[in-house]
Amino acid sequence: MPVAGVPVRHVRPRSPLDLNECVQVLAEVHERDAYPVNWPDSPTGWLTQASLLAAWVAELDGRIVGHVGLSRSGAGDAAPALWSSREGVSIEGTAVVSRLFVAPAARGHGIGALLMAEVAREARARDLHPVLDVVASDTSAAALYERLGWALLATVEQQWSPDQTVVVRCYAAAG
Repeated sequence: MPVAGVPVRHVRPRSPLDLNECVQVLAEVHERDAYPVNWPDSPTGWLTQASLLAAWVAELDGRIVGHVGLSRSGAGDAAPALWSSREGVSIEGTAVVSRLFVAPAARGHGIGALLMAEVAREARARDLHPVLDVVASDTSAAALYERLGWALLATVEQQWSPDQTVVVRCYAAAG
């Protein structure tokens, strides 16, 4: 039962009808935090990448304020290879946490932690180990992952284009 004055938080599977609102929240995040680093030509396509296994949205008082996806490893993902090499298992045993963002106005309500708990639960239900890459300059995201007990695997450089090299921190969920 909702308590007067306390915002109601809820995480649920993302539906196709949520995509426009997700893109609006993503635009707010991009303007405030430069995430994603490179604004996609098709933000909806970026949120629905082919490797996507599942996605969720977070609501605060009935309004979408956050998003996270769970994907198969792609060519540019460093964390799956690092984790599988360290653990001596196949990359296919990993799932990549992707497209995590929380609206600036909704921060401080535990939305990021709720989304991370949901995506990690789903990865484990699929018998996959959750990992992620985050741009090293995104210190607030890195702080969230570390508060949640995720282990830093390495900090590496990635070549995103002929003119863009980016430093990313690679994490794996504990256990």
